[in-house]
Amino acid sequence: MFFYPLAFPYLCIRYAVQECSKKKIFMNKVSENPFKNRTGGDMPLVVITALFVTCYLVSNIMAVKVIGFFGLFYFDAGTITFPFAYMLGDVLTEIWGYRNARKVIWITFVCNLLMVFCTQVGVWLPSPDYLDTASQSYNSIFNYVPRIVVASLTGFLLGELSNAWFMERIKMVTRGRFLWLRTIGSSIIGYLLDTVPFVLIAFLGTLTTRDLLLMMASQYFMKLSIEMLFGTPLAYAVILYLKREILRTRCNG
Repeated sequence: MFFYPLAFPYLCIRYAVQECSKKKIFMNKVSENPFKNRTGGDMPLVVITALFVTCYLVSNIMAVKVIGFFGLFYFDAGTITFPFAYMLGDVLTEIWGYRNARKVIWITFVCNLLMVFCTQVGVWLPSPDYLDTASQSYNSIFNYVPRIVVASLTGFLLGELSNAWFMERIKMVTRGRFLWLRTIGSSIIGYLLDTVPFVLIAFLGTLTTRDLLLMMASQYFMKLSIEMLFGTPLAYAVILYLKREILRTRCNG
């Protein structure tokens, strides 16, 4: 029962990589463009990058809603999906190294800015009177998203870059052993540098000081708990699968 929540995302990643890595694709039959005849060796990176960007975009939209339990535990809804983005960042660093992971991080940064611009265009454009309720709902969500994204991007760059950097350094010190130590150890630093600036920028002035401190603590330990219970086991499974898939692709290439 414990591993049921991990099965669905793992199977989705595995299916996506398998489908994208098939060699006999219709586009490969066209010979005039040399890039169309390449093997699927790069497709795992493309799939992980796409999922990484998606997790961050979804987390930023979900972060508009604040969840509270018993008047003590406060965290935004994006906290639920955010650790899986960190897990994918760990996969990127582990398989393709810090340099490539850093490139993906900057791509995600640009995608977040593009999302803010596009959703703000939707806010600025007029809507029919009979859809006024739907328009107000849209505006109430996406008018707040830019502040969330500014907070997220600040925490994102500080947290994700430090997470990838520390994971690479821990890998060098441990000589490639103890993957769990790399994923959790780097996340301890990364989540701290992400959570504090995110909460301050996103919710300062909208929550009391007490609630801000409770939200920082709740988000930090919630993210770390999800990372340890779900993210790290899923990272083990995805990294093992990707290493086998990349090795198989190279051997067949």
